[in-house]
Amino acid sequence: MEKILEHIYENPLFSFTILLLVVLILPPIFEKFKLPGLVGLLVAGVLLGQNGLHLIDPKSETMKLFSDIGKIYLMFVAGLEIDLKEFKKTKDRSLTFGFSTFIFPLITGVLVGRWFGFSWNSSFLIGSLLASHTLLGFPIVQQLGKVKNRAVIITVGATIFTDISALLVLAVCVSIHQGDFTPQSLVWQLVTLAIYSAAVLFGLDWAGKEYFRRTGDQEGNQFLFILLALFIASFGAELINVEQIVGAFLAGLAVNDVLGGGPVEEKIEFVGSTLFIPFFFIGMGLLLDVPTFIETIQSDSLLVIGIVGGLILSKLVAALVIKFIYRYQWDEGLTMWSLSLPQVAATLAAALVAYETVNANQERLINESVLSTIIVLMLVTSILGPVLTDKFARRLPTPKANLDIIPEVDTPSEHSTLSEVFTVVVPIYNPRTERDLITMAALLARYSSGIIVPLSITPAHTHMDDPIQDLGLQNSRLLLDRALAISQEFAVETKPIIRIDDDVANGICRTAKEYNANLIVMGWSANTSFQARLFGNMIDKVFWSSHCPVAVMRLLKEPMNIHRVLIPVKYLSPQIMHIIRFTQQFAQTNQAQVTLLRVCDRKTPKAEMVTFEKELSQVVEQLQPTIEMTVRTIRNDNVAQAVLQVSHDYDMVILRSMRRRTVAGLAVSDVTTQLLKKLTCSVVLFGEPHNS
Repeated sequence: MEKILEHIYENPLFSFTILLLVVLILPPIFEKFKLPGLVGLLVAGVLLGQNGLHLIDPKSETMKLFSDIGKIYLMFVAGLEIDLKEFKKTKDRSLTFGFSTFIFPLITGVLVGRWFGFSWNSSFLIGSLLASHTLLGFPIVQQLGKVKNRAVIITVGATIFTDISALLVLAVCVSIHQGDFTPQSLVWQLVTLAIYSAAVLFGLDWAGKEYFRRTGDQEGNQFLFILLALFIASFGAELINVEQIVGAFLAGLAVNDVLGGGPVEEKIEFVGSTLFIPFFFIGMGLLLDVPTFIETIQSDSLLVIGIVGGLILSKLVAALVIKFIYRYQWDEGLTMWSLSLPQVAATLAAALVAYETVNANQERLINESVLSTIIVLMLVTSILGPVLTDKFARRLPTPKANLDIIPEVDTPSEHSTLSEVFTVVVPIYNPRTERDLITMAALLARYSSGIIVPLSITPAHTHMDDPIQDLGLQNSRLLLDRALAISQEFAVETKPIIRIDDDVANGICRTAKEYNANLIVMGWSANTSFQARLFGNMIDKVFWSSHCPVAVMRLLKEPMNIHRVLIPVKYLSPQIMHIIRFTQQFAQTNQAQVTLLRVCDRKTPKAEMVTFEKELSQVVEQLQPTIEMTVRTIRNDNVAQAVLQVSHDYDMVILRSMRRRTVAGLAVSDVTTQLLKKLTCSVVLFGEPHNS
């Protein structure tokens, strides 16, 4: 029996199964208690390791491989998350804040290290661990609609400077500790690193764009190309005696522009946040010695207070310096501080590298006390940072609505060409939903004297004379005949189209582009399987590829019987105004009543609620032709629950499709996803073109 158990424990497949089970179960449990999911992964590592159940050996080749890949992937995703376009717009101020929020924590860390008797080299390494930051609070800013605030933009841009500088200090400190350091070697390493960085940033950017241009829609190959680029850059960094995470971060920056927030980037981040990055945090937990950790907190409490308190104060000083230099508001300065507080991605990755770096005397660059303190720092800042961001960012001024960007729908003249006519493409693939979709499209098109294009995609076969191909075309003709009959009931011009295509989503988007469509109306097919999440379902692909807005519908009533419409509104934006215009088209032809609902938490100042309601009312008043549209504001800390309660009085809810970003590869919650699962009325998920 003992031999069987020993064989099981040494089996890599057993370790992998345990890791998957932990990643699946623990993070959601901790998130329910308002704790970051990564805390659950660290706890799991402790429980599975030498201080717990002894199920996984942190020194095993399997765990080392998973942990190394996770560490590299973590820094790669950190580079991917940086918006280079926004950085270029405010690069001067971003670099200024980046230098400020790097140098003050660096000096603080050096002073704390020297005060507690660490060498100059270890002290500088401790300082570099405090100098970077992870934008854990950024999704909160997104939800509040404050992403375009100047303070937020320069804080995001500053991440480039802090992470690169911190990784550079790490490289130098590792070189010194291993005894390879001389003034000449430092100069040589800096020159080599500069050349290598330029080669990665420009070389991978060029190679990626060229490869993507040549491969077109082959997302699988593009995914593999990006992974190959990541590991080549990481291995190349190791060849020039620089840590792998430096190459991974540079690779993330290099392919950032290539991916452009497209579907391949979603898949890369999904793989990271689902597998490799959680494995890294579990690996950190496996390395954590619980007795030493507890002893550090008790006996070295001053070290913990010095590092944690020094980080918090130095980041505050750095933000306030910029606040006074550029005369920002207090809330802007404090938001910059809160966003730059969390120490997760670069900090933990660099701390692990430093802990595993030993010299000829088998001395570590940082000891277990410092590693334990850094984990405490991560826990404190990953909770404190988002809490403070939520407090200060909601006080930032909300961007004013730009009414000029609301698209007007003109009635075409007698001499209009097809490209000037309001055109709705309706993919038909389910006979059960066909009538409702055609009816909805007809109502929208009739408002603008437009046309509808019922579309049936027949999957292509290798041989065009294949009987299955003929059967598919026959089914398509039946669907389109029904669509034509339905549209004639509304006296709307109809142009049925059959298309043979290898990819249904691409066929929809290409047809919409060929007919210069203004809108795509699709049926709902909820697919949440692992395969759909990894490779994307058809709706995801259409959202990503379409040149025009896409309205995905789950209609539980006939469109003619939908007379009460609810639109949840977080903040005024071009996307929300397009939804309002879309709803106006439907309401005008169907005599529907529309309610714009904003859910504020209980901390929202009354003045802010009143101001937002006035701005929203102004938008409604300027809509032509006018429709019955009311504005409603309620207080509730649970947005999804509030919308669900209000939705019981409505026939249809219109939601905005908003892509979720990840924070260092860790997924954040999505109110829209919760609503789609629980709404009991008709639903429209409205998505904008990717470049809008």
